[in-house]
Amino acid sequence: MSNWKLIRLNFGRSPVHFGEKGIGLEETIERVCSDTLFSAWISAYAQIFGSDKVEGLLSRFTDSPAQPPFRVSSTFVYRRAKDPDRFIDYLPKLLERPPGYPSDDLSFAKTYKKLHYLPLPVWQRWYQGSGFSTQDVADLETYTKYPDNESTALARAGGFAYTEAFKSYSLPKVAVDRTHHATNFFHTGLIQFAWKAAANAGDDWDSAGVQNLAGLYFLLDLPTTDPELEADLHQALAFLGEEGIGGERSSGAGRFTIQAWEGLSADWEAVVNFAKGSHHSLVSLFWQQDINQSQLGDSARYAIHERGGWIASPFSGQQLRRQKVQMFAEGSVFAHKPTGELANVTPHGFTRHAIYRSGLAVSLPVKLGASSQ
Repeated sequence: MSNWKLIRLNFGRSPVHFGEKGIGLEETIERVCSDTLFSAWISAYAQIFGSDKVEGLLSRFTDSPAQPPFRVSSTFVYRRAKDPDRFIDYLPKLLERPPGYPSDDLSFAKTYKKLHYLPLPVWQRWYQGSGFSTQDVADLETYTKYPDNESTALARAGGFAYTEAFKSYSLPKVAVDRTHHATNFFHTGLIQFAWKAAANAGDDWDSAGVQNLAGLYFLLDLPTTDPELEADLHQALAFLGEEGIGGERSSGAGRFTIQAWEGLSADWEAVVNFAKGSHHSLVSLFWQQDINQSQLGDSARYAIHERGGWIASPFSGQQLRRQKVQMFAEGSVFAHKPTGELANVTPHGFTRHAIYRSGLAVSLPVKLGASSQ
């Protein structure tokens, strides 16, 4: 039986830079996809435990791709609710409309399309419960006309407040050529998660006087109870938090602490163990070497992301572009539960060791309408 953990990351006052396609370093997004999280985590694991142990761990993935030692979802945003002890966890809206969605949506279609992430209770109701309701129609219509109205059920659940969890900004920088001393002015995009400080807050980003109001969470699926592996992963993640994740780490970006490493709440248990699902929706990226239409099913709805970038090997010190790979994106829907595997993206000519990207799928069961069958 799977041993699920929900892990919350607290970035405090540390900004983050998670690169996105664009001009230079200007573009950034607010979260980390599963393949990036997996690679950074494994790199931190290697730095702590050494090459032999990390090679042994990776062999467990490659030797038994259908039964990996763990799976990790992408990270998603959480916000503190008005009750400071309660969190609003956001999940990606599916690429398939929920049951009950009307054919005539002219009055609220633009607002619906702007909802890329949904609070967990709304996501559960739309895709595992009663589906899209007439009240949802009314709430979306109200928001379309009066975006400051916070009295509707969707607004009170946090459905329209996703972007309140963070703000993006550009930091101007100057690069100086070492040979000719020529200067190049550019901007770096950064994300700052919401936080507040007590009156006696210290100067350090992780001061006890600082309370985060938002951050990132992800799901860890350990197929079997393995206390030693879990302890090692916890240690490696804590180390990764000190090093930072994403770009601009030399400027202090991407640093975090583990705010929670805990079993699932009753609400999350109900979502993960939903028994009446007809399809599966990704909450991670997904890649598989051999996949055909029969595995996807005619009712599959999916988006594709191209994953590239640079390797960051703690053993070689080389900076090379890894091979590109196409992966299914979060929110994609499949008729059968996807499994996935590691993709070997070792650059041509790099022989020190293999470089992998995680295409291991983490998905949640969903119940879709007749149009998706």
